[in-house]
Amino acid sequence: MPSREQILEQIRQRVQHPASARELMQVLRIPREERATFRRHLKALAADGQLIEVRGKRYGLPEKMDLAVGVLQMHAGGFGYVLPERADEPDIFIPAVHLKEAMHGDRVVARIERLRNGDRPEGRIVRILTRANPTVVGRFERDEVGLGFVSPFDQRLLGDIAVPPGDTGGAAPGQMVTVEITRWPTETRGPVGRVIEVLGSIDDPGVDTRLIIRKYGLPDEHGEEAVAEARRITFGSEDGRRTEGKARRAGGRRTSPQTLHASREDFAGRTDFRDLTVVTIDGESARDFDDAISLERLPNGHYHLGVHIADVAHYVAEGSALDAEAHERGTSVYFPERALHMFPEELATGLCSLNPRVDRLVQSCLMEVDRHGQVVRSEFHDGIIRTVARMTYTEVNAILMGESPETAARYEPLVPLFERMRDLFQLLNGRRRRLGSIDFDLSESRVVLGPDGQIEAIVASERNIAHRIIEEFMLLANETVAEYLEASGVPGLYRVHEDPDPLKVARFEEFISSLGYSLGVPSHTARPRHFQALVRKIRGKPEEKPIAALMLRTMQKARYAPENLGHFGLAFSSYTHFTSPIRRYPDLVVHRLLRAGRRGGLSEARREELAEDLPEIARHTSDRERRADEAERELLQWKKVRFMADKVGDEFDGFITGVAPFGLFVELVEHFVEGLVHVSTMADDYYRFLEATHSLRGENTQKVYRLGDKVRVQVIRVDLEKRQIELGLSEILDAVRHEERRPATLRRPRRPKAAGRRTEPLRKRPRTQKRRR
Repeated sequence: MPSREQILEQIRQRVQHPASARELMQVLRIPREERATFRRHLKALAADGQLIEVRGKRYGLPEKMDLAVGVLQMHAGGFGYVLPERADEPDIFIPAVHLKEAMHGDRVVARIERLRNGDRPEGRIVRILTRANPTVVGRFERDEVGLGFVSPFDQRLLGDIAVPPGDTGGAAPGQMVTVEITRWPTETRGPVGRVIEVLGSIDDPGVDTRLIIRKYGLPDEHGEEAVAEARRITFGSEDGRRTEGKARRAGGRRTSPQTLHASREDFAGRTDFRDLTVVTIDGESARDFDDAISLERLPNGHYHLGVHIADVAHYVAEGSALDAEAHERGTSVYFPERALHMFPEELATGLCSLNPRVDRLVQSCLMEVDRHGQVVRSEFHDGIIRTVARMTYTEVNAILMGESPETAARYEPLVPLFERMRDLFQLLNGRRRRLGSIDFDLSESRVVLGPDGQIEAIVASERNIAHRIIEEFMLLANETVAEYLEASGVPGLYRVHEDPDPLKVARFEEFISSLGYSLGVPSHTARPRHFQALVRKIRGKPEEKPIAALMLRTMQKARYAPENLGHFGLAFSSYTHFTSPIRRYPDLVVHRLLRAGRRGGLSEARREELAEDLPEIARHTSDRERRADEAERELLQWKKVRFMADKVGDEFDGFITGVAPFGLFVELVEHFVEGLVHVSTMADDYYRFLEATHSLRGENTQKVYRLGDKVRVQVIRVDLEKRQIELGLSEILDAVRHEERRPATLRRPRRPKAAGRRTEPLRKRPRTQKRRR
């Protein structure tokens, strides 16, 4: 029986019109014994939006019927856009009157009805496939007559949610709550819901984090079944029971999962790497250690690099409670003051984490690397390791840069290992540069939190040599595993980054040419090396950050896919995610596929199952990754806005990081915080937006503000409700204040007349003269 994806592909190739199930079975020659399964597949494809069921119970391809399946993204102005799932389809504008009952985030089917200016499609929602917001967070209030309602925290969820008497959950006006929608909106009435959780006042400590967790629907606690399973795995082995029993007999506390050794019961059939010098290198605050490194120099001058990754797949069986919950989460989420781990703590920071000086099970990728940075031989093992040290990026950097003799003395036996790592890093990085891999090396920031969870300071956080070493080794392991999966014919889950849209590249070229830069090739022939050459040219210059940000927006978004489509940004023909199975579900899937390939391949039935499952896993985990990124970014921005609340009136230096018709986005140099200079505060002229050059230009003064310009700004207002920082350009604010202090008779006209503009009054047109149309 063909898989759903295969059925869909056959329909695209062999069926020329919407057809009934009977017609499809005849055209595709489905055997009688498989027809019941075929009908189930059709219904599943229709429910997922990959086929559309039309009148007469016929099934058609949405792209052949001017239909598109995608996610609705609403705008505060009342309209929306459908972002199609097919990468080659443009966004579809949806006017307010054609939204039907859809809400922001819903997965919908839209019909394209006409093209707007610029050939952008416009359409209407015809079907809602999946609701995105069964629960909504917002502020509970009461109207004049005492009826309750919730104003959504997410401004893209338009309209309040009515809360009937008795369903308020004890919430007081002004408190933040979670409301469950009990009746969805229609074209004539709004949604209705009931309060299921009172979060508290928006200013209370911790409420901001809980609110973001609820807004994005992030699982906060692990299910009872998953936690029980993790504890059985951790303490249920013979070694675990023995260690736990000793601790209890001694009257001590429960044994920490971090210090438990992997069970000797699991050593059979594994390669023992415990005689190798293996270390982990992570951040100071890290608690879950996915990866460890060993490195030796071979007699032929090559390097023997071992990337040892926690063998989570050994403990988490496919279809188990742990697996189901990890699949649903898709990834761990990291907030400034807490993390939402994909697995319960017993595994995430315990038995699966490569903690120092304890036995741990790993999947090891061993690579022989020549002097050109090429892998000339590789092999994969189920292994056992025992790391000799838990190093931090700061410590390794201090040793290699000669900044701390004390640290070097403390880890003296390991210093030669770190020096070998640096030497190999230079070879690998040189190879990537020759390939044209795009390597952004922008300075970033990190936040310092106080006891109440609020930001006390925002400081620079730059990547040092230790960060770059580990990143380079992980990239090589991921590439090597991807190449093995493809060469062995085992189904894979790849990390893909497709070529950018030539139209977007052309717009990008138009912008950078206004700054004196160029990719140097026509937009449709631009390759990674052309972008990397530009990155090298702008490094360290004021325009580096805005050009890099626009370059990223020009690129496609990286995603997961069952097909190997290459990775444009890295300039790799094959790439996957193998190195973080504790915090990313796709890595866990890749571990299972890799092990199956090493053990003699897959049965035909198993291949059919994977052909069915992998596309959905890819789509789901890509969505979950985007959700986590958005949640992390929004909470950090909210905390930064709170940090600026007591700085109204202060002035700072900044750089213009974005230009829009309504104003300038400026990032403050001192605090790494971005705010908006609204065009209405630029009162010395009328400013026009020039899209081609991403700039605002004054009509009369011809003054230009463009991306990358350094400016002096003043904090005008901090809006905690909208999470926005409003700024003003100091030079304009000072000029306006000075003008307002002058006597009225000495003030200049508010709008100077442009040169060449006529000043005589226009003659009135005779009434009999027809207006030229």
